[in-house]
Amino acid sequence: MAGKTLLKERKAGNLLVSLSAVVAGILAGCLLLIVIGKNPVDAMTKIAQGALSDSRRIGNTIAVATQLILVGLSVAFAYKSGLFNIGGSGQMLVGGVVASIWAYYGQDIPRPLYLVIIILSGAVAGGIWGFISGFLKARFNVHEVVSSIMLNWTALWVIYEIIPAFIVDPKVPSKSAAVPAAQSLRTPVLQQFFPRSYINWGIVIAIAAVVIIAFILNKTTLGYQLKAVGSNRFCAEYAGIKVNRNIIITMTIAGVLAGLAGVTYYCGYSNIIYRNQMPNEGFDGVAVALLGNCNPVGVFFAALFFSILKAGKGSLGAGAGIPPEIADTVIAVIIYFTATAVLFRNLWNGLFHRIYEKRVAGANVKGPDGSLSD
Repeated sequence: MAGKTLLKERKAGNLLVSLSAVVAGILAGCLLLIVIGKNPVDAMTKIAQGALSDSRRIGNTIAVATQLILVGLSVAFAYKSGLFNIGGSGQMLVGGVVASIWAYYGQDIPRPLYLVIIILSGAVAGGIWGFISGFLKARFNVHEVVSSIMLNWTALWVIYEIIPAFIVDPKVPSKSAAVPAAQSLRTPVLQQFFPRSYINWGIVIAIAAVVIIAFILNKTTLGYQLKAVGSNRFCAEYAGIKVNRNIIITMTIAGVLAGLAGVTYYCGYSNIIYRNQMPNEGFDGVAVALLGNCNPVGVFFAALFFSILKAGKGSLGAGAGIPPEIADTVIAVIIYFTATAVLFRNLWNGLFHRIYEKRVAGANVKGPDGSLSD
């Protein structure tokens, strides 16, 4: 039809697809609540109150979001280059333990210099752990999922031995000595706005990381090369891009981001490392990256959303007698729908196409020759 050339058919954007997954997950959680005889409105209200009802809770929610932003960026950055970094937990651990050792033994260093040291040391440690996966992929074609999972466990058991050797709690051998508040990333500046919360300088690091990663991906030659490798590594190699070098760079930067997450967690939020415990945030970052469509800004808002669910779920059992696992169920369903985003995309595109056809069929549209088509 001639008229179709003057009408633009709408396509489902990434934001619409992600929001569809969120809404589907929330509706699934509400349905589950109804099945077990609970009021879904009360449950969602309790989650919101538990995460956002006062300044302390808002501060804690932001503190939870900090690690999710950084690990989500780690996964998203690797994904843009066609790689899947599942090693965030191990990278968090090595970054956190190196920073904690500095915190334990560097108490005489002036605070500004000390903060720079623990942040950089954690970033370097995480970057080294990511570099190993990238090198194995580039040099020996070892799949990064396999190597990063193995490195997660390697990090866990290495730290299992490091803690009693350097920073063990003399009263409880199963964990490290707590990083003193004065030596942590917590600061009176933020505590003025969010008193008695776990908020720390990590959120500033996370926001800076979002800006820097967005700039690298969208405004630099390196970002163009990384995305070219992710789109088609063979075409990128034919065009003269050094694929193996870019793989190593990608996994190293991904490790740096996850290492920073470890610094903000173990020297800001928790201040304690348990010898036999791997941080779940390393795996939660995969969900954050998927929901954020591996876009740095999208990752930021996805992390905030997940942090509200995580920080607020404790109020379910205490305030409404609802199992806190409901919040985890909502997260799991959102992840499922996000992973099958093509279904939502096809659904919305089909709807938009039908609307488009009705507009063309139901209106007189001028064709390119000036004639009218019905």
